Amino acid sequence: MISGGKYPVVSGGTGYMGYLNEYNRNEETITIAQYGTAGYVNWQKRKFWANDVCFCVYPKNIILNKYLYYFLSSKQNYLYKVSNKSAIPYSISKENILKIKISIPSLETQEKIVKILDNFTKYVTELQARNKQYNYYRDMLLSEDYLNKISKKLDSLSVENQELRLTTLGEVGKVSMCRRILKNQTTSNREVPFYKIGTFGKKADSFISKSLFEEYKSRYSFPKKGDILISASGTIGRTVIYNGEDAYFQDSNIVWIDNDETVVKNKYLYYFYSTNPWKISNGGTISRIYNKDIEKIKIFVPPIEIQNKIVKILDRFQELLSDTKGLLPLEIEQRRKQ
Repeated sequence: MISGGKYPVVSGGTGYMGYLNEYNRNEETITIAQYGTAGYVNWQKRKFWANDVCFCVYPKNIILNKYLYYFLSSKQNYLYKVSNKSAIPYSISKENILKIKISIPSLETQEKIVKILDNFTKYVTELQARNKQYNYYRDMLLSEDYLNKISKKLDSLSVENQELRLTTLGEVGKVSMCRRILKNQTTSNREVPFYKIGTFGKKADSFISKSLFEEYKSRYSFPKKGDILISASGTIGRTVIYNGEDAYFQDSNIVWIDNDETVVKNKYLYYFYSTNPWKISNGGTISRIYNKDIEKIKIFVPPIEIQNKIVKILDRFQELLSDTKGLLPLEIEQRRKQ
């Protein structure tokens, strides 16, 4: 390997092993990892050096190179499945790859399919880039450095109460949840949707009566319109902005902060939650986050003016992302009509 080499070395992983100043394969070559991440399919866009644990696939003249790549990519999970998991490192045999059956349409049809999939790939790449850009600016806008800087600007204008505060979610508001709903309290009548953790953010498959809803809503804690609901189990930290419509939510699994919006705006909390403040530092996974854990999470709270400004910027970013995400379904629908 050479530091600053010109050509990448393709091996058994998903990335490059290193670089050399010579190559043994041309660009637009299909590669399949033989060892390591055995079965991983890739499309090499540049000249490269293939080492001895990397298969290179060269189709016959009845099939387009890129068509074969897309086909093999569609078989990615199968290739992983037939790799030898008992070997260290994992490996896949050439025989298992050659056994895969493939339908071969005319070259003209292959060209059309490749063109469509190339467009999809372009849109997906654009979406990923926009999401990455959005995440970067979101995290920057919510960072201590930025919030301090903009708070000091307001302070220099002699505006009172413009300091940036470091506090906890427990200080921002009380962690609240709905009253427990027992199984025998649900009804087949589709009156008021009851969201459990499995249907949170989706379509409810369970319901409670209107009378029970009104009773529990008046007697126990219930979210206000605009409150940010949080999943406390399963996929931790999924959020839904409560729209104020009649609905009930599973206790302990779905919670919210009952905050004072004159101090912390709901939408500011929404964007703060999206930075994943409940992640654990050792890289492990958790299946539940408890109220006491949520209460301890630290949050920088700038003045309301700054919160509004940040929310306005991030709302605009999300709007742009939504517009871009609409391109892919539109392209799919247009191609289906051809």
